[in-house]
Amino acid sequence: MRTGLITFHFAHHYGAQLQALATMKAIESLGHSCEIIDYRLPHTTRSSQLFKKHLAVRDMAADAHTALHYAAFKRRFDRFEAFVTEEMNLSPRRYISIDQLRQAPPAYDVYVSGSDQIWNPFIYEDKQFDPAFLLDFVQEGRRIAYAPSLGVPQLPEDKGRELKAYLEPYSALSVREKRGQMLVAQTTGRQAKVVLDPTLLLNGEDWGKLASPPAFQEPYILCYFVSDPGEVAPYAQALSQRTGWPIVQLAGARRKIDGARELVFDAGPREFLALFRDASAVVTNSFHGAAFSLQFKKNFFTSMSPKERREPTFSRIYSLLSRLGCADRIIGLDTTAPIDREMDYEAVYRKLEEARADSIAYLKAALEGSVQEDTPEEVGKSVASKPVLCKSEDCTGCTACASVCPVGAITMEADHEGFLRPVVGESCILCRRCEQVCPALKESLRGPAPSCAHALWNLDAAIRQESTSGGFFTLLAGQVLDRGGAVFGAAFDDTMTVRHVCARSREELAAMRGSKYVQSDLTGVFPQVKALLEEEVPVLFTGLACQVDGLLQYLGKDYDNLLTCDMVCNGVPSPAVLKAWLHNLGLNHGAPVTGVRFRDKAGGWTHSQMTVRFADGATFSQPLNSSPYGRGFGMQLFLRPACSKCRYTSTSRPADLTMGDFWGLDPKLKLPTQREQGISLVLVNSAKGQVAFDALADQFSQVERPVAEAVAGNPRLHHPLNHNPKRAAFFASFAAMPFEKVEQKFLTPPPLYKRAAGRMLTPGMKDMIRKILK
Repeated sequence: MRTGLITFHFAHHYGAQLQALATMKAIESLGHSCEIIDYRLPHTTRSSQLFKKHLAVRDMAADAHTALHYAAFKRRFDRFEAFVTEEMNLSPRRYISIDQLRQAPPAYDVYVSGSDQIWNPFIYEDKQFDPAFLLDFVQEGRRIAYAPSLGVPQLPEDKGRELKAYLEPYSALSVREKRGQMLVAQTTGRQAKVVLDPTLLLNGEDWGKLASPPAFQEPYILCYFVSDPGEVAPYAQALSQRTGWPIVQLAGARRKIDGARELVFDAGPREFLALFRDASAVVTNSFHGAAFSLQFKKNFFTSMSPKERREPTFSRIYSLLSRLGCADRIIGLDTTAPIDREMDYEAVYRKLEEARADSIAYLKAALEGSVQEDTPEEVGKSVASKPVLCKSEDCTGCTACASVCPVGAITMEADHEGFLRPVVGESCILCRRCEQVCPALKESLRGPAPSCAHALWNLDAAIRQESTSGGFFTLLAGQVLDRGGAVFGAAFDDTMTVRHVCARSREELAAMRGSKYVQSDLTGVFPQVKALLEEEVPVLFTGLACQVDGLLQYLGKDYDNLLTCDMVCNGVPSPAVLKAWLHNLGLNHGAPVTGVRFRDKAGGWTHSQMTVRFADGATFSQPLNSSPYGRGFGMQLFLRPACSKCRYTSTSRPADLTMGDFWGLDPKLKLPTQREQGISLVLVNSAKGQVAFDALADQFSQVERPVAEAVAGNPRLHHPLNHNPKRAAFFASFAAMPFEKVEQKFLTPPPLYKRAAGRMLTPGMKDMIRKILK
């Protein structure tokens, strides 16, 4: 049977050429002839040229880089061209437009839309589907698809209609990832089979025959990055330090990582295969980098993009590796393997052989016209065996879901970054109450924005000195305790873990006083609050806005004896990072840490220090922003993912009262007190909060100020923090390296010349440089 394959076969990309060749060879192995239709988009041909010859800054930078390494890049160019000529069976005629294909279509019995993102409309210059890759030129003969990708999470309605029309004549449909299957089902009502990437239809022995001779005689770690090395680079560096093997990096000086001994610019497809075949280990963020690591049975680590991580089941790398039982090779997951764990290739290959046989069986049936599609009335739908809670990056760790579970099936467990997240156990009875109280799945509970802000200070100078700002919390808590009530707040325990605890006396309040720049553990607290409320005990609950919202969602109704107070928050740091830093500090000092004050006001409110106490009585004190931990906190390096899109950055708050430091207070405003002793910001958000505030009026002094003044000094009352692009790399290093190395790499001030340059460059200039070097 004569078969014509259309795909990206000529682009100078390793994955593109190798998947095209693999599809061709797989078809031939089934007893059919196969030609690759030599369709070459002018835009793609231009992008493969040595020099871009454009005036865009990024292209000019690329051309300068090519000129600097011209000999190597010329060899690479020639090797890609030669590979197509030597290995691929091309159609006699070359086409450069859909019109040419329609006017003189090549004649075959079966036409195959091949792999890669050929069905992604947004990669083409006009942002439209290319009809050629959807076989719109075919006049006679059957049309089938093997592993094409749409490459997008959703299709606009108009493009969905187009896709449905294009796919109508196809007798067999397959795609290479789950997301594509769902999009095809949504737009056409047809079931497309998810199959392996074509490069996995061949085996390591097949690919080894195409590889060039070895380029290196000694063991090495191969690094191959198709995007910012980010979180994968620390794994390569840590692996090199552990093994002593040098790093060999394939292509891209602008993505060079520290520690790379060799940069390979001249590799064509054969050299690419040889580098993977001969490597002792591989670190990559390329799908085909992972695929060829599997083919040559290498220990490897890879990663997903941030978008893929949000929906990992739709990621092609996650789909593949989870199918083969080795998703633990993906960096940045709770299940990521330790860096020194070797892969069990015997188990992996049992699953790979099954998946390969399944995909080849589909291809055979499609070529022969015997594929029977399932009716996809329920494509993408299944009865959930467990509750569907919020995505991990939306979770605040409030514990509402675990607290409401009637059978205790949900536990709060630390993830790979040290944040507590809910894990649903086997005893779940599918009552769905956890879904009903999850704040991230509902509208947050908010009161009206206050009309004014209060700059306030406690009249008791001793209490004020022990407090982070003006000492309002102690007044509020004392009022509740005096009524026989209970106060819930954050305090360090004996293991230097911050937990929410309950105080029933003024003596127990001391541990709650002062800021705690780390997430507190709320496990078991919400039921304790509810029990006291049901017993009509007055309760004050203090915490972050997300924690207050979680409590209120859990309770499900208002209690007259509940008073809530949330804090103006600058993000929630990882408890695991704090513990690692304190442990390292204790090791260097020679005695363990026994206490921390994040904002010690011994030097004044605006010049507060981070003070750490050791078991031998000594202390370490440094301005918070100058300390390694404070620097990382300020740079948002290790905050909870939800913090960068916080839902509570508003003056409309869930709690009755809001507290913070009044940083925006007009410096020209004369106060009847010393500012350096601390000034609290207080927002009154409800009638219940106003009653409590008024009842304390004789114990504090205050001035009313515009809310805008408070927002100006506390921007988290207006907008969330920015996401730090180095966050993933930080946590990858945290997992792979000793903390001392992590501190040195991320939390130590850069050299003076870099700091000077940073001050001189505007944010716009920095963004431009990042885009050029991307």
